[in-house]
Amino acid sequence: MWMLVAALCGGTAMQIPANRISDQASSLPALSAAAAKRVSADWLVSPLRRRAVVAYDRESGDVVMTNGLIRRDWRLAPNGACVRFTNLMTGAAILRGVSPEARVTINGNPYDVGGLTGQPDYAYLKPQWLPEMKSDAAAFQCTGITTGKTVARFPWKPRRYCANTVWPPPGAAMVLHFTGVGAVAAIDVDVHYEMYDGIPLIAKWITVTNTGKATVRLDRFENERLAVVEHGTDKGTIDGLTHPNLYAESDYEFGGGNPAEANHTIHWEADPRYTTQVDYSYKTPCLLVSEPPLGPAADIAPGSTFESYRTYELVFDSGSRQRNGLALCRMYRSLAPWATENPLLMHCTRSDPASVRAAIDQAAACGFEVVILSFGSGFNPENMDPAYIAQFRDLVNYAHSRGIDLGGYDLLASRSIDPQDDVINPKTLKPGGAIFGSSPCLCSAWGIAYFKHLKQFMAETGMRVLEHDGSYPGDVCASTTHPGHRGLDDSQWNQWKMITDFYHWCRATDIYLNVPDWYFLNGSNKTGMGYREDNWSLPRERQIVLGRQEIFDGTWYKTPSMGWMFVPLVQYHGGGEAATLEPLKEHLNAYAAHLIQNLGMGVQACYRGTRLYDAPETEAVVRKWVDFYEAHRAILDSDVIHLRRADGATPDAMMHVNPNQSERAMALVWNPEDTPVTETLTLPLYYTGITNVALVSINGAAAHNFRLDREYKIDVKVAIPAHGFTWLLVRDGRPAVSR
Repeated sequence: MWMLVAALCGGTAMQIPANRISDQASSLPALSAAAAKRVSADWLVSPLRRRAVVAYDRESGDVVMTNGLIRRDWRLAPNGACVRFTNLMTGAAILRGVSPEARVTINGNPYDVGGLTGQPDYAYLKPQWLPEMKSDAAAFQCTGITTGKTVARFPWKPRRYCANTVWPPPGAAMVLHFTGVGAVAAIDVDVHYEMYDGIPLIAKWITVTNTGKATVRLDRFENERLAVVEHGTDKGTIDGLTHPNLYAESDYEFGGGNPAEANHTIHWEADPRYTTQVDYSYKTPCLLVSEPPLGPAADIAPGSTFESYRTYELVFDSGSRQRNGLALCRMYRSLAPWATENPLLMHCTRSDPASVRAAIDQAAACGFEVVILSFGSGFNPENMDPAYIAQFRDLVNYAHSRGIDLGGYDLLASRSIDPQDDVINPKTLKPGGAIFGSSPCLCSAWGIAYFKHLKQFMAETGMRVLEHDGSYPGDVCASTTHPGHRGLDDSQWNQWKMITDFYHWCRATDIYLNVPDWYFLNGSNKTGMGYREDNWSLPRERQIVLGRQEIFDGTWYKTPSMGWMFVPLVQYHGGGEAATLEPLKEHLNAYAAHLIQNLGMGVQACYRGTRLYDAPETEAVVRKWVDFYEAHRAILDSDVIHLRRADGATPDAMMHVNPNQSERAMALVWNPEDTPVTETLTLPLYYTGITNVALVSINGAAAHNFRLDREYKIDVKVAIPAHGFTWLLVRDGRPAVSR
């Protein structure tokens, strides 16, 4: 239930007295001593009982949002503004200056939303300065505050096995209400915040409501402008991160298979107000700004509301790549729990009923869970022929009778429809020159019909899996005749809305989404782990080593379930016999190697071909490693500690960890050499939550206790066969015996 603490002004130009705003803030629950304390436990190891709260700090007179890991404070008078942002894990200040809560450009004119002026120095922010700071009379003025609980961005209920079933992520919510003055007196801007339990993560977005009688245009917006403490005194970066203590990502993402490539909103800019910085040109990138690259140029009719994308800010407590990677994985598990669904996938290269039924039967026999009719199979979900739909409805029903989900592949972008429906290049005013050369405009007549047809096909057949290739990559369109957008300025925003609304529908309808693009925060389940497609035409032994490198690299910022790999059962991009696994029974060692390293790392691959096995001995190999995965699924779907990257010459290793499972860790070590190897492997067990003794089993043999050293590490002697692997299972042991 929402607790209303303030009355809105209904779009009037009335200024709310400062004492009235202060009274409304003070009516919030008081910040208790317990809520004000920092959490001492490590949130990446121990489940935290502390809940996020919104409260009133009687000492400062500010509104506080905190979960014991991070804290953010706002002063509501003489205007609403964030005046403190603290990393409670380290005690460090994140904020060095007050900025507007947001910025909007309406009918061509820019306006600040909230904020305070008059800060003497933007190198740091002293609480003693705040009483002397003023409200900009032209800015949107704070009229009140609303608090409550987090709300789901769109519907989702877990149906398949997944590692996280909590939705929405629990926490506290707050809305600061602002009303414009003068020419924008009939415009309200609400600034929304959510802070989540047990993770140093906060979300922010804005809504803009037109309470007047005439349509207004929202040309541009910023939903975050944060003056952040700089990482150093120069304008360089460390490991590509300007501010290692703060990571920001929005859900307005497209055109990339990882968050860096897909980012189009998060910018680290210079702050010209910061005149005491060391850099004489004032170019230190220490101002976090979140804004779309174009538009939205959205027309807001009377009584209507525009909602922005969301900006997420994850606070790091370390410069460690491994620790920060685990924090990112925890963020995705919280914000996109559907991405922890991890079904075993077969890509069938034929779509005739007999071949599909045979693939379903083999998948069921081997313990696979999904059959996807692959690219090149002839499957076409854009076909609205009733007979075609009926054919696949029958196949879906047959698949369900065998415990299998049936789905298929469809290509959206990187193809041309016709000059009337393709995106129009703003430089030439003709089709062509899109990100993938040619692409349909999602807001053209064809694009609008396309999504209608996909929904109809999926609904009428009962399909629950879609591999959606060439998802919207961010193309702009200069057409003025497409029914779904007005012109260039609103084309990117409206196309993004089209694709994300469709993915939200898929999530609500329980359609599993493979999307080779970073749409996780808007509903996709899986993307590529990260590989070059042409490499699957290389000789088999090279594919195997490269595959382990790609899993090692991809899991720095993805959970195992978020990335797919590839196994060319039949020829792919050439390479001939040396590159493919068919006939499968003649290449069992290579097939097993793919199965072991994919399933052993909790990574599902697209096993692409006409069958999963061609002989009893082949079926036995597939079943063996599927059974291994299913027996240890909880730990194998857990996050990865990166031990040693594959170099093709010496043993390489990775390890899953999970402090919340009885199986606390599983390490896998591979030997690419022609002779067996015996070596001592060091296992860092801090993130398992084991503090004293680890019970270790090698290849399922009898377990032995190992006492952890002061760095939570153990040394284990392992023998690894030539071109083989060894696995080690770790549980919490007993302190009575040590090795």
